[in-house]
Amino acid sequence: MSPSRRALRLCYQGAVLLSVLTIAPLTWVWLASSGHRAVAGTSPGWTAGVPAAPVALVLGAAAFGGTPSPMLARRLDISAELYRAGRVRAILLSGDNGRVGYDEPTVMRDYLLARGIPGHALVLDHAGFDTWDSCVRARTVFGATRLTVVTQVFHLPRAVTLCRTAGLETFGVGDDSSRVWASTYAYAAREFAAAAKGLLDSVVLDSAPVFPGPRETTLEAALQPR
Repeated sequence: MSPSRRALRLCYQGAVLLSVLTIAPLTWVWLASSGHRAVAGTSPGWTAGVPAAPVALVLGAAAFGGTPSPMLARRLDISAELYRAGRVRAILLSGDNGRVGYDEPTVMRDYLLARGIPGHALVLDHAGFDTWDSCVRARTVFGATRLTVVTQVFHLPRAVTLCRTAGLETFGVGDDSSRVWASTYAYAAREFAAAAKGLLDSVVLDSAPVFPGPRETTLEAALQPR
């Protein structure tokens, strides 16, 4: 084999290997979450298809001042529908509060309070800096064992898989309305790298959250009969 053909073959093999490494994490999250996720409906009664769980875990997204981004607002609307339908009894709001003047969980709480969700059902996690941290902290800090995770459909396979890998019995509900937003394509493309990071954090390294504790009892209190 000539040197040029050998170099071409090595380039081809490298490209195939790179493609496999890129696709494998995304394939993992899709297969691991299969049968454990659904798209939020728009017709009355769609929540009947969601298994009942003690708590909904709403994953944070961008907030602007005191207002959730459209993406985050839709996640919150879904969690409110699940609560009103009796599919969950509490809502765990997990988001970023890592810098002064930026507080996703409080914005999330205020949004739901304004829409009639009672404060006693809302629990705030101020250290949900990424999906893996939110899932691990839901179990180790807040004591959740079974939950419904709420996010957008492009993020849903990863969210469900990471929560299940963290030891939570998890079903996921995703918002599909975001497909009309131009930014959705950028977020969906980011899932390739995010799935790889999730695989590394959860399976390879079993990474601890940025803030692993201490244990909180706020979710247990929210779940008490009233």
